[in-house]
Amino acid sequence: MTVVIQNTAGNGARIDLLLIAAMVEPNTRVLDVGCGEGLLLEMLRDEKNCDARGIELSRDGVSRGVARGLAIIQGDADTDLADYPDDSFDYVILSQTIQATRNPRKVLEHMLRVGRRAIVSFPNFGHWRIRSHLMFKGGMPVTDNLPDAWYDTPNIHFCTIRDFVALCDEIGAVMERSVALNAGGKAALRAPWWFWNLFGEQAVFVLRRKG
Repeated sequence: MTVVIQNTAGNGARIDLLLIAAMVEPNTRVLDVGCGEGLLLEMLRDEKNCDARGIELSRDGVSRGVARGLAIIQGDADTDLADYPDDSFDYVILSQTIQATRNPRKVLEHMLRVGRRAIVSFPNFGHWRIRSHLMFKGGMPVTDNLPDAWYDTPNIHFCTIRDFVALCDEIGAVMERSVALNAGGKAALRAPWWFWNLFGEQAVFVLRRKG
């Protein structure tokens, strides 16, 4: 069974952001960590009536988002999530950012503490094209999801879908929903992990604490 997530917003939104927005319930409190200039926050505010707030490391991203009336503050996922009280939000979102954090495990644990649910999307370094590039060309690949050369990339912790699932098991996170996407936005809803790990270019997970 498959589903195709299309960019119907007309705003150039990434496919994973459209999928994340569809996963968030209306009228909820949302914290988007590493929100950029706030495209997802804007969708959640305008389409879901969410109390949507963001943290962004880039001063330019914060300025552009605030100029559009969004509630964004400058901050660092690795250090500032620790300052938020337990259950401050219904959702804490980290889209295409966990691989750029210094301590992904600690960031994920704080997300699950601060939010009743955590939504995480990330590029899958286990995709078959990346494996083939490493095997046959012997160099770090550059793709649509990983567009920077190895010496320019902000990513410091590449992971595969299998790696992320193992981390969730390690910290006791319950996976409520998970989707692997290809470049065209087609998502395999029912497939074994090895299939997702080989053919998914990126993945989106909805997590909660046990109990």
